[in-house]
Amino acid sequence: MRFLFLVFLLIAAIAFYVVVAKGRPVPRENAELKERLTPIQYSVTVQNGTEPPFLNPYWNNHQEGIYVCVVSGEPLFSSKDKFDSGTGWPSFTKPIQPDVVQIVTDTSFGMVRGEVRSTKADTHLGHVFDDGPPPTGQRYCMNSAALRFIAKADLEKEGLGSLAVSEFKS
Repeated sequence: MRFLFLVFLLIAAIAFYVVVAKGRPVPRENAELKERLTPIQYSVTVQNGTEPPFLNPYWNNHQEGIYVCVVSGEPLFSSKDKFDSGTGWPSFTKPIQPDVVQIVTDTSFGMVRGEVRSTKADTHLGHVFDDGPPPTGQRYCMNSAALRFIAKADLEKEGLGSLAVSEFKS
């Protein structure tokens, strides 16, 4: 009887591991990124972590500008599409362009969610949910640690002058 119980536990543990890990990219070690990023940035972007709500720099940022990938510098989100979701993380109705992010099924923690990853750097950014406001009905709930904010006034200096024109027409 004890043997059957141990077999049952082993099968349950394997099943749990498969369900939790399925669909999630395997975290990869990257010495260059570990050196360049802060510990929370590395944890979020490379190890698929999550920063604490309300204890991050962009959840309550109301400046005009662009949010870029902290790893690649690729523009990801515009402040025009940011809204207060009440979750404590920066939330957007859509990415700046549809192809700058990819959505991967995430079944960790016993739930099914859409994990948002940057297309260029393949880094974890956050998750997308279908409970956002119009016009998309989506809530891209991002980790500040995966983003770098560039204010509208600094876009030209950062080589993103074309976005200043297209995103923030006067």
